[in-house]
Amino acid sequence: MTLEKLKNILSEVANGTLSVEKALSTLKALPFEDIHYAHVDHHRSIRKGFPEVIFGQGKTSKQIIGIMDRMRQQENVILVTRIDREKAMDVISNFPDVTYDSEAHMLIWNTHPIPIDQGKGLILVLSAGTSDIPVAREAFLTAKAMGNNVESAYDVGVAGIHRLFDHSQAIDNANVLIVVAGMEGALPSVVAGLVDKPVIAVPTSIGYGVSFGGLTALFAMLNSCASNVAVVNIDNGFGAGYLASIINRKN
Repeated sequence: MTLEKLKNILSEVANGTLSVEKALSTLKALPFEDIHYAHVDHHRSIRKGFPEVIFGQGKTSKQIIGIMDRMRQQENVILVTRIDREKAMDVISNFPDVTYDSEAHMLIWNTHPIPIDQGKGLILVLSAGTSDIPVAREAFLTAKAMGNNVESAYDVGVAGIHRLFDHSQAIDNANVLIVVAGMEGALPSVVAGLVDKPVIAVPTSIGYGVSFGGLTALFAMLNSCASNVAVVNIDNGFGAGYLASIINRKN
């Protein structure tokens, strides 16, 4: 339930075009709706400015479809993260207007094109390597779905630092930067040392043995000597995109 929809219901009750009984029927599931395997949080858009996001990993396609069916009656946009192609195709067979991004492993449904005027400025997503693109893409799509102007540049890591400087104008123009890196996780510190903007560092699980599934990159980012770096969990592109949107939000 969005603030706009709630205001419309209250306005219709006030001007007599909607009965109190019908309004009550619409709003009775507003806090949450119990569908046995999930408690769908219809209040989250009002409370936080963006709907509940469905984490697809570990859920069956039937469960995802059931949650989406309830949400579609209340929301303007729905995201499903960490969903594989097989489950995504099951969902799309029920909801043909849903789109699937195979790189980010995300499903996106919206009633109309998402405006990009809800953010104060540009969010720039950088990935250190090509292998980091799936996580970077998840961050990109999340920030875009939340109404931001988002740009990206991939494979600009420290192994060839001159590639990063080719994007210096976008880096300077960005209001918030998301920097995604595996291996030794050095890129966020480099970027943060160049700007006076918040840098959200995302460690990925990409790397050889002693990268320990992203722990090396995570520890490196947590130990950054650049004071404008904040770090999210390993492979958490969604969390980075969401946090960047909150920072970039106009109101």
